[in-house]
Amino acid sequence: MLIIRPIRASDFDALYRIAVESGHGFTSLPVNEDLLRRKIARSEASFQKVVETPYDEGYLMVLEDTQTQEVVGTCALEAAVGMEDAFYHYRLGTEVYHSQQINVRNEVETLTLCHDYTGAAELCTLFLRGAYRKDNNGRMLSRSRFLFLAQHANRFGETVIAEMRGVSDENGNSPFYGWLQKHFLGIDFVEADYLSGLGRKAFMAEMMPRNPVYVCLLPEEAQKVIGEVHTNTRPALSLLRAEGFRCRGYVDIFDGGPTVECNLQDIRGVRESRLLTVRIGEMPASDDSFILSNTQLVDYRATSVELMVSSDSDEVILSPELAAGLLVSDGEQVRVLAI
Repeated sequence: MLIIRPIRASDFDALYRIAVESGHGFTSLPVNEDLLRRKIARSEASFQKVVETPYDEGYLMVLEDTQTQEVVGTCALEAAVGMEDAFYHYRLGTEVYHSQQINVRNEVETLTLCHDYTGAAELCTLFLRGAYRKDNNGRMLSRSRFLFLAQHANRFGETVIAEMRGVSDENGNSPFYGWLQKHFLGIDFVEADYLSGLGRKAFMAEMMPRNPVYVCLLPEEAQKVIGEVHTNTRPALSLLRAEGFRCRGYVDIFDGGPTVECNLQDIRGVRESRLLTVRIGEMPASDDSFILSNTQLVDYRATSVELMVSSDSDEVILSPELAAGLLVSDGEQVRVLAI
């Protein structure tokens, strides 16, 4: 059985391996032992914390193969970004220049550094090891977060965002970042991305252009990738679009990848998830696959299974093994969502 659960200190080696495998551009998991240990400790504290207003909590979860007891993936949620560290984006805008005297009108796209998403919740740190990228495992791992958001909505900002990885080559070089490196930052993309992942962002405020940047003045190769995603990220973007996420004109300051957003309550997976009462017994045969989770916090568990769910019943039958994996008893509730 594949079970999603909160990360714990004993998962450090597995998380470090995932950080190495995830490669360039996966900013939320830099290959740094101290930072990864701090991420685990922060997540453990967040799951334990009593929250009245979302602040700087982070909920990091792992996907465990219970047969091998191996951690094979991760997913995470940030409660409210930018509350402790600055959270930068470029906002795409338009400036209009018009002269009646010479009868010329021009519209020029601009990029303006901003902190507009401060306080928003964030979907992040989604990674699945290669051998498990099959049988809807990736979809389950990603969409399971909507069950957590639905169950614990008070712990998150009203807007939920996801930063999509932008275009870069096999060496981690970004066409968009090239002009920034040449004229402003002076360090390569991999180093800047790594420092950002470590939370060492002072250089951004010190070295980034303070005035709007005219897109037409950027190199052509940089202009082409603004708002575009890395090839490997296209499936993730398609999934989020199906959930109701849209790009509202914000892109990453390093690789130009789009940030998508949706109101928490408008996310399809949040709206369509249902709370059902558990009855333990022999599960009826079914061809319909569902993600299901318990309603707990510290002992949160989620998985996917072929399940018989009736639209006119508020009960669902789970096998003893499945109920044990989800840490639920007869008469307790689970939240379900069709894959």
